[in-house]
Amino acid sequence: MIRRLRRAVRRVYRSTVDLSHPARSPLGSAVVNCVVYEDGIRQPGDWPADEAVRRVRKSGRGFVWIGLHEPDEAEFKGLAELFGLHPLAVEDAVHAHQRPKVESYDGALFAVFKTCRYVDHETLTATSEVVDTGELMVFTGADFVITIRHGRHGSLGPLRERLEAAPERLAMGTSSVLHAIADQVVDDCLAVADAVQDDIDHVETEVFNESAGRAGRGDAGRIYQLKRELLELKRAVAPLDRPLDMLANRTLPGVTADVRPYFRDVADHLARLTEQIAAFDNLLDSILQAHLAQVTVAQNEDMRKITAWAAIVAVPTMVCGIYGMNFEHMPGLGWTYGYPTVVALMATACYVLHRSFRRNGWL
Repeated sequence: MIRRLRRAVRRVYRSTVDLSHPARSPLGSAVVNCVVYEDGIRQPGDWPADEAVRRVRKSGRGFVWIGLHEPDEAEFKGLAELFGLHPLAVEDAVHAHQRPKVESYDGALFAVFKTCRYVDHETLTATSEVVDTGELMVFTGADFVITIRHGRHGSLGPLRERLEAAPERLAMGTSSVLHAIADQVVDDCLAVADAVQDDIDHVETEVFNESAGRAGRGDAGRIYQLKRELLELKRAVAPLDRPLDMLANRTLPGVTADVRPYFRDVADHLARLTEQIAAFDNLLDSILQAHLAQVTVAQNEDMRKITAWAAIVAVPTMVCGIYGMNFEHMPGLGWTYGYPTVVALMATACYVLHRSFRRNGWL
């Protein structure tokens, strides 16, 4: 019941802004939007990229923020030429599947982040998808921010709205946008980790729930699936340590000194998340070992029961085998009460063995 309530709360507070389908515009089918900010204030109107850049560079203040969703080489070529982006960074941004990193190219920064989303499911199975990942690339320069999103989640719409509600942050320049993006990526991963903890708690409860019997002990397939999904989350989180350390402690183009403490705060959140994932991994190892131990114990119990019943059945089998031999001089063959006496002796022997095995816990 509590688990269902948690899922319902996550659905309610999940962002309703969906930019997974890019808007069509003269800038190209992959461009979601192009916005000009001056002194932290969003300037009205729809801006083509070249006009937006001319305005920003003519005024000498503010920057332009262009958002794209899965552009191809042809769609991104014009923007790359307009902002003078390095070809290696452009190739990484278009083809995706990159490791999280931060690189400096000719006065501009190129950052790669892995986005994470928890996949809701009513019942965890051995094939359930728990963690879904995507990619987010960010180019930042003195007067521009370009974000490229790969995957059907990780929308920056809510983030943009929050930043626009705090113009003093946007007035700090493009590095404040980069910080906000890094902060959202880590916070989203923290939310995923909290949701995964619910699944781990549920599996742990089933494994150690003695009153539920064998049906409530869970199975190794679900535990292995959780470990695989946790590994996917770890691959998205662990490589972020070095890029955030660079942003927080090194002098990089466009990253001002007053923004670096904010990156240190994000790095602290990342350290907490990394420790949480490591603890989950160790806990799943313990749950798996406990489950395998329970399986071994259950198998031993089954073997003892089988052995006990085999010993009980062996007594009448032996007696019947002896009397089944074709000899004339067998004890009790000519006695009127011979047959019921032998049957009674077999029943008594079986009863005594059964009581003995029950007393020793074999049955």
